[in-house]
Amino acid sequence: MARLAGKIALVTGAASPGGIGAWCVQRLAEEGAVVYGADVAAAVGRATMAGLSERGLDTHFLDLDVTDDGQWQAVLDGIVERHGRLDVLVNNAGIAFAASIADTTLERFRRLNDINLKGTFLGLKHGVRVMRGNRPQGGSIINLSSVAGHIGLPNYVAYCASKGGVKNLTKAVALECGADGDGIRINSVHPGLIWTPMNEVNFADRAAAEAGAKAATPLGLLGEPVDIANGVLFLASDDSAYMTGAALTIDGGMTAD
Repeated sequence: MARLAGKIALVTGAASPGGIGAWCVQRLAEEGAVVYGADVAAAVGRATMAGLSERGLDTHFLDLDVTDDGQWQAVLDGIVERHGRLDVLVNNAGIAFAASIADTTLERFRRLNDINLKGTFLGLKHGVRVMRGNRPQGGSIINLSSVAGHIGLPNYVAYCASKGGVKNLTKAVALECGADGDGIRINSVHPGLIWTPMNEVNFADRAAAEAGAKAATPLGLLGEPVDIANGVLFLASDDSAYMTGAALTIDGGMTAD
């Protein structure tokens, strides 16, 4: 069933094969959307999108630094010029590093928040701007936060700050767009321990990650990127038409207590 037939979508942070962004591109395209995957890693991103295109999916790569206001405007205006609208925006681009408060430098704190929080802010700003042209159908904006947007994680002070900001930024803009009557829905997704290229650096191997997930989650399972992509697909589709300002948590029960 093509749940997104005729929809135009953009996913940021989509270059890395096996990452959440690339899986979001795949799932949205499998359900009928024309999907643009954007990233700063142009060579890798083009190869990832080309691989999906070879499987018959309508996917394309765009070069985008999510911290650059002018690039956001150019990319979204270009999509609207080509297709007349943007229906789905997934603000997925993000980075993480582990460090205590004592060892977190101001430079690294700023860089992480520039990508994770400022990048989401700019996506919202320009996403809302172009989606207002879809009135009254509006569109769906999905912001990738984390369980770190709900709870504190020791030695991830910058990451927790950014993802907590994404959660409340989502709620604030959802209220604003709801009051405007533009039909734009804005929700956040909060992954738990997911086996992604970004998370691989935190574990010696997959077995170690699985042991960590068994200890940390009621389900005792390590999550996969497709688990998050399926949640994003739900929020992108009309199946979630009555949801805005929500925080969809997909974490195997990690934050249930």
